[in-house]
Amino acid sequence: MTTESPAMLRPEVLVLDVNETLSDLEPMRERFEQVGLPRHALDAWFAATLRDGFALTAAGTYPAFRDVASGALQALLASHGVDNADAVDQVLAGFAQLPAHPDVSPGLHRIHAAGIRLVTLTNGATAISDRMLDEAGVLPLLEHRLSVEVPKRWKPHPDAYRYAAEVCSVEPGAMVVVAAHPWDVDGAQRAGLTGVWVDRRKTPYPLAFLPPDLRVPDLEALADMLTAS
Repeated sequence: MTTESPAMLRPEVLVLDVNETLSDLEPMRERFEQVGLPRHALDAWFAATLRDGFALTAAGTYPAFRDVASGALQALLASHGVDNADAVDQVLAGFAQLPAHPDVSPGLHRIHAAGIRLVTLTNGATAISDRMLDEAGVLPLLEHRLSVEVPKRWKPHPDAYRYAAEVCSVEPGAMVVVAAHPWDVDGAQRAGLTGVWVDRRKTPYPLAFLPPDLRVPDLEALADMLTAS
């Protein structure tokens, strides 16, 4: 923990990232193997998808997540000499089958019971996570499920976080972003929100970003802190 803002002591709204923060991407490695790609290529592909989405946002246009992900995957398949017309659809279909991390359900239920509002904000489409959130039993806890498809700016652009604040009818300072990605935490903090980094992998935080307001190993640990206060 680096600082503790007033919002962190008693936030009105938690804004939850979805990919990797709530969902576990590890099962996607099996799909990579099934289409002829190495398991470790998942990391390079997801990073390339984010890179291209960020770049296009910085250039002033809006790309759909699936389009960017498809393009990055096609390039990856070509670089590995994989000629499979169905590979892109086969891999991307895995997003709708991902499980939630085991700490998501107990953590969010406790936070919701404490009277803190919960919303999601994703760079992808909200429908992709329907099954995961339903199976985790947290779908009814979410007041809003938001996507950057509306402001047409990928996170970490400030417009994405401002959009969430407008929908929830609160000031950015009353919101806390919870994310497994340092770039998301940094973007939220620069937009006036409090940032919580979920560090399940115990990795170093990149020094180029603003340090997180709070660092937790999982959502159960976050629930411990929020309910204690």
